[in-house]
This record gives sequence, C-alpha cells and structure tokens, in this order.
Amino acid sequence: MRLRRSLLALLLATALPLPASLPLPAQTVAATPARAPAHLTADRLAISGDSLLVASGNVEVRYGGEVLRASAITYDRGTDRLQITGPITLIRADGTQLTAEMAELSGDFTQGLLRSARVVMNQQLQIAAAQVFRAGGRYTQISNAVASSCQVCAADPVPLWEIRARRIVHDAQERQLYFDSAQLRVAGVPVFFIPRLRMPDPTQDRSTGFLPPEVTRSTNLGTGLRLPYFIAMGDSRDVTLYPFASSENGRALGLRYREAFATGEIAFTGTLARDDIMAGEQRGYLQGEGRFALDRGFTLDFELQAVSDRGYLQDYDISDNDRLVSQVEISRTRRNEYISSRLLHFHSIREIDGVAESNASLPTAVGDFTLHRRFNGGPLGGEAGLRFRHHAHYRTSNSTIDSDGDSDTIADGRDLARSTLDLDWRRTFAFGPGFQAAALAEMRADVYSIQQDAVYSGVHSRLGGAAAVELRWPWVGSTADGAAHVIEPVLQLVTAPSDDDGDGIPNEDSTISEFDEGNLFALSRYSGNDAYEAGTRINAGLMWTRYAPSGWALSAGLGRIWRTQDEGQFSDASGLDGAASDWLVAAQVVVPGGVTLTNRMLFADLGTLTKAEFRMDLDRDRYGLSSTYVWLQADEAEADAVDTETLLLDARYALTDAWSAQIATRYDFEADRASRAGLGLIYRNECLLVDLSLSRRYSSSTSVTATTSFGLSVDLLGFGARGKPGPAGTCRG
Repeated sequence: MRLRRSLLALLLATALPLPASLPLPAQTVAATPARAPAHLTADRLAISGDSLLVASGNVEVRYGGEVLRASAITYDRGTDRLQITGPITLIRADGTQLTAEMAELSGDFTQGLLRSARVVMNQQLQIAAAQVFRAGGRYTQISNAVASSCQVCAADPVPLWEIRARRIVHDAQERQLYFDSAQLRVAGVPVFFIPRLRMPDPTQDRSTGFLPPEVTRSTNLGTGLRLPYFIAMGDSRDVTLYPFASSENGRALGLRYREAFATGEIAFTGTLARDDIMAGEQRGYLQGEGRFALDRGFTLDFELQAVSDRGYLQDYDISDNDRLVSQVEISRTRRNEYISSRLLHFHSIREIDGVAESNASLPTAVGDFTLHRRFNGGPLGGEAGLRFRHHAHYRTSNSTIDSDGDSDTIADGRDLARSTLDLDWRRTFAFGPGFQAAALAEMRADVYSIQQDAVYSGVHSRLGGAAAVELRWPWVGSTADGAAHVIEPVLQLVTAPSDDDGDGIPNEDSTISEFDEGNLFALSRYSGNDAYEAGTRINAGLMWTRYAPSGWALSAGLGRIWRTQDEGQFSDASGLDGAASDWLVAAQVVVPGGVTLTNRMLFADLGTLTKAEFRMDLDRDRYGLSSTYVWLQADEAEADAVDTETLLLDARYALTDAWSAQIATRYDFEADRASRAGLGLIYRNECLLVDLSLSRRYSSSTSVTATTSFGLSVDLLGFGARGKPGPAGTCRG
C-alpha cells in the first residue's frame, strides 16, 4: 500500500520503527509552523533513528507548488538535506522542468546540486549540463551548458542551432537567462561569439533587449540592416527603437511608443532618415492612434498621419497610401441610437501622370456630426428613424475671379457647411399566399452655407425625399435530393421629386455612383448627400438561392431599373444612366471546405459589358487563394480616361510541414504590366523561423521610381513568447 502523509509530520513523530504498510495519522503531531508541510507518496517507507527517512519506489514529493519525482529519496532531518537517486524529475511552480540522474537538495528544494541534468522551460527551451546548482529558490546556475529548443535525435545528436556557454544563470524572479562566454552554433558550426548575453526565458512576454535583426536589399537604398531594440517600461508601457543603416548612405532611426491605460491605449510610430534619394534633406513620417472609453458609453478614437515628402512611404516600404488621413472622433452606439462627432485632416501625396495633387484645393479640414435615432412609427406603425447631420470642410486656397466676373478655379477655394435633417419610415405587411408588402418613405431638408466660390457663394436650402411601395413573393421548396430552394421576386415602385434646387448646390461628395445588389432597392444610389436620385422608377429583381444538405450553397440574382424618363443624373459608364439601367447579374457559390466564388456584372441592352467583378476565395489547411478580377469601362465623370482591367492575386501554399510559400501580385492589363508583385518563403519548425521576401513595385510617378526589395529575418524560437513554434521533426531509427 502506498503512503500519502506529511513528510514533516512523519519526521517529528516518534522514532519507533513502523512497517511501511501501517498508516501513521498525520494529526498525531502538529506540523512545524515555520513552513508548510511537504506531502510524500512512495511504494516503500522506512524511518531510521529519529532523523532519517528513506522512501523508495515511485517516490513523489509535493512542496510549495513544486513536484519532485524520483526512484529513491533519503531525508536527513538533522541537516535538512535530501539525497535523491534518479531518474529525477523536478517540476517547478512556473512550469520549468529539471531532470537529473542524481541530486542533493535542501528540504524545501530551493538549494542544491543536480548532476547530469537537463532543464526544460515552457516545454520548449532545453538546457543540458553536467551539473545544475539551485540557490535561494530564485537562481539556477548551469555549468558547461548547451541550450536549444530544437529536437535532438539519437541518430542525429547535433541540433539545428544551439548556444554553448561556460555558465548559464536563470533568474526565476526576473525570468531572465544570463550566458557567460556564449557561442552560437548552426548545425554544429560556430558562427557567433559573445562574452556575455542576456535573453528572456520562454515564459517572458515583455523584456528589454534586442529583437531579431532584419536584413533588407532594395534598388534605392542598397543592402540594409534593421536592428530593433525593445525597452519595457513596466507592464503598461514600452518603447521600441528601430535603427537602420544601408550601403547607399541610408540612415534612419525609428521609434514606436505604446501605452495602455485603465480606459484605453495609444501607440505612436515615427522615423527620421537621411539618404541619397533626397540628398541633404531630412525625411521621415509620424503615425499615431489611440482609443479610450469615456463616460456614459462614449468612445474616443484618434489617428494621426504625417510624412515629409511624397516618396518616403514607398521608398522605405512602409505603405502604399497616397492620401493621409488624421482624425479624432467621439462616438456612441446603442440599440436605437448612434452619435458621432469627428474632425478630419486630409493630406495628399498623390501624383497623377506626373502632376502632384494640390492640397490647397482639396478640402483638407473636415468636420462631421451625426445623431441618428430609431423608434416605432406611432400611429403609422412600422419603424421610423430621425437623423441629423452637420458637415463642414475648408480649403486653404482662395478662389480667383477674372475680369468677366467668372471664377477661373471655381472649386479651388470653396468652403462649405451643410446641415441635413432626415426622417425615414418603413412598414411591412403580410397577406395572401405568402406575399410581403412594404411602404417606405423618407424626407430630407438641407441648408448650405458656401463661401469662396463665384458661382455658388451664399446660403441655399432645399427639400427632398422619396416614397416607395414594395412587393415580395418568396417561394420556398425542396427537391428529392434534400436541397432547399428559395426564389424571391421583388418589385419596387419609387417616386422622388426632381431636384429643382440642385443647380444652386455644388456636387462634391456624390460624384461616384455604384450599381450592385446592395443598392438595387435603395431609394437613392448616390454615395453622398449633395445629390439624390430623382424621378419615378421601378426597381425589379429576382433572387434564387439553393442550399444543399452537403453544405453547398448557390445564389443568383438579376435586376434592372426602369424610369418614366431619364433625369440625366448618371454617367454612361455607371450602368444607371438612361430610361432603363443596365442589367445587373450577380451570383455566388459556397463550397464546403472553404471555397467561395462571387461574380457581379453589368450588361447594356445589346449585350455590351460595362462592368465586371469576379472574386474567388479558397481557404484550406495547406493552401489558400484569394483573387479578384475587375473590369471597368472608362468614365470621364469619375476622372477615368481609360478602361480599367486589373487582376489581384494572393496565394499561399504549404510546401512541407515546415516550408510555406506566398505570392501576391497586382496586374494592370491596360498598362500591360504588373503594378506590384511579391514573393515570400517561410521556414518554421519547433526552434527556428526564417522569413524571406522579395517584392517589386512598378511606378510611373516622377517622385517614386520602380524598386525591387529583398528582406530576410531569422528568429530563434524558444526565448520569450514572440515566436509561435512550428511542427517538430520525427526522429528515425
């Protein structure tokens, strides 16, 4: 019979010899109050004299959150020492595991010596040594040690990488590893030596020190090295420095600051650089963002972006953004209410055909306020909503007027403020053999105040709205194979007064219009507020959906708009112009296993294709593919002088359990060239992460030239918690 009793109680009890099978009540002698009792489990137990305890056979001792397992233990109460015979396993409270052949430890396991020992931290990093010395329960000193997180097999005892050191000290309190005379070996070959080295142990999430370096190569900057340095400033703050140097005299220093508060968080990133691309000039950028929870359910969000010149973001492969947005917003979202107030600042670094976009003529400063509430329709029934919006924007340039009194640049200096009040209502009825009818309406009042414009200056007001009735007749059925079918024809009659006051209001936010299944039954298909769709029209559509028991789903839709007369509001390429719109055809297929196909097209009456979009998403364990093909007809109203035909492709494939490849490209068929292409190759196993990347950016801009970039980063997994280990290899033989 195995014994489970307090070790200290046994030693303080009478020294009379007892048979191992006789249980000794632990409560007969009180435990020493100085420390908690240790609990012993063993196959055999013997007590010699008044101070010696011998336990053997599957021995297990639990003390202070630590567990010791061994073949035999001899405890001397007089010296408070444990003599342990292996194989020995000691599991510490933090999860660190020590194994050894022989050991001599203090009674509380905090001090002692282990021979032929191995330390395993977080089930990842292994340290092997001839002996391990524990001191004070905090420090573990390992002499003549080898550290690695790579799997070691008997047939191949040399790990992929290892760090050999004369001594390694593990500070359990600070969770740090200190190496003396450290040597990094790859496949057994020494590649790097450093007298002293400090690294976080695998349980450490945040620790001051260097992060894995990254080697880059680009046609603009040459070969470069980025060596990040992380500074932990407590549990809620940190700073990361990003020094960078390249062979083409490129020098940069980046900094990222992050801080978490009780109610939110902030993050700022910035860089200062000098290079030969813009010789003698200081270059850089700044980006910041944050989010805070305020009283009464409000949230504060802010974002800041600034850059020194038009080419910096792409030269240093930071971003392809060509318009920077800085904003601050206070908002609240409830079940029947939405409130938002925000300020925005736009800064353009865009060039079109070598001509820089002017920030002086853009509405760079913008303010918006929105209050939207939903409520029941009262005596009318249904659901209603009331929305108040205020918008204002400011341009830094001034409008110029020639001698004839006409403005040469009407919009260059235009400043505008608009207040809008919207009221909408909808009620749905069910009747007859499954019919669903709905009545809906909206009313809108706008007041504009316009300055710095020779044509539109002054105060303008207008009233608008629309009313509609809608009829749906969904049919639901199933076939012999168990598939469910839903067919739903929809007919909607909409009428809206002509925008008689529209001539006195400039259209700045509704110049681009879309026609798809998302707005086929919308009362207006304009994207903004400066224009709304007028006239009487019929919106008609037919949708069919099939659901198979195996998980397949197929949906298709057909729609068109007929007007009593063409109001001339939309461009030829929008698909919405004329007394009858283009035909909208849309389809989607969802296949079990992560395959989704989506297609959307617009056809003119004679079968002429005006717009097309095809998207495929494939997501499997070993491979994935996301591709989008877009074709758009040229539209001068949207500043598109030529047709657009683009293919975007993003694919990944797991070559083996450890190797994976990625490829991404954007191809412009009209220009007959790729605008950007990238290739990535990643190797990840249980102890190493290697990331190689190759990208090519093609550009016709005068401020940004075509560049090719190469990147390489190597991360030794097992130190800290940054890298996620991959699959481990299998030992053979």
